[in-house]
Amino acid sequence: MSGVFFVRRLLIEKGAIILCSRNSSPLPFRATTRRHICATASRPCSPPGSRPEIILVDDGSTKDDTPAICDEYAAKYPTIVKAIHQENGGHGEGVNQGIRNATGLYYKVVDSDDWLDEAALRTVLAKLNTLTARGTAPDLMICNYVYEHVEDNTSHTVRYTNVFPQNRLFNWTHVGHFRPDQNLLMHSVMYRTQVLRDCGMVLPKHTFYVDNIFVYQPLPFVKSMYYMDLDLYRYFIGRADQSVNESVMVKRVDQQLRVTRHMIDCQDLDALKGQKKLRSYMLHYLSMMMAISDIFLLLDGSAAAKQKENELWAYLKAHTSAGVYRSIRYGFGGVTNLKIPKGDKLVLGGYRLAQRIFKFN
Repeated sequence: MSGVFFVRRLLIEKGAIILCSRNSSPLPFRATTRRHICATASRPCSPPGSRPEIILVDDGSTKDDTPAICDEYAAKYPTIVKAIHQENGGHGEGVNQGIRNATGLYYKVVDSDDWLDEAALRTVLAKLNTLTARGTAPDLMICNYVYEHVEDNTSHTVRYTNVFPQNRLFNWTHVGHFRPDQNLLMHSVMYRTQVLRDCGMVLPKHTFYVDNIFVYQPLPFVKSMYYMDLDLYRYFIGRADQSVNESVMVKRVDQQLRVTRHMIDCQDLDALKGQKKLRSYMLHYLSMMMAISDIFLLLDGSAAAKQKENELWAYLKAHTSAGVYRSIRYGFGGVTNLKIPKGDKLVLGGYRLAQRIFKFN
């Protein structure tokens, strides 16, 4: 069994997916990423063929030595590392390219300024080897992730011990209640590669925030899951140029809207009425996407932004059933679209409070 690592870096100028960037924290990233590549590539694995595969996608990099670094590791570890060079297509096309070229049983995306805990990774891969050998490999492996806040050197772990059974196979009937801060994100999931292919997912090019599509669209194709209470993924957050930085998100709100519309269209939630907990979770996630879009349009504050907000809700109404629309409009999603005096100020005040508590951007 082999896993897949997709290591990417987003350049400000090109949106390039690269191994190493001179534009953003190059030395910490270079040391961390190279250490993981070397450790993974040189690790003895049992049974034979179980060593992970590392896919490095150079997304049209021209401003640094990314192509050479990718080729260096592919040459040094030819049976482990695969270097792919493509014209600039952005984050989504980099993930698409990784899926097209992956040969591993599972697929894991790792951002270049993030990292995986080595001890946790060893434990997860060992468990996946065992489950695969037994013929019980899950469609989705879930682990915790940790926010590493660069601005104040603090960390916060998002775990799912109250949501999922631990250390056993389960399905959606066994899933508990998600708190607002417990959504499944790209950081916490490891899909079977075939699930990603079977769901027909193609991420849009030149678009940020497509990790929401990545974690959302395949869910109806997941029939079995496994949760390990391990802090596997370390999410580095707080850079001024980061895509989730508030000012950056306001400038790129059109890309957030594009992703939200894609998610509205990619799944028919009424087809999931027989899977109550799965449908409920996907409704909640889509509601969250509507709320995030609302908030950043409110932060923009322009008349054009207000028009975009109205158009997004009209799009939801036109492209979903009345039941789905009501669930979102009068549920969590509608909390950010209050039609009352000073409703926008109340929404932004609530956002600022949540921002202080959870430090999500």
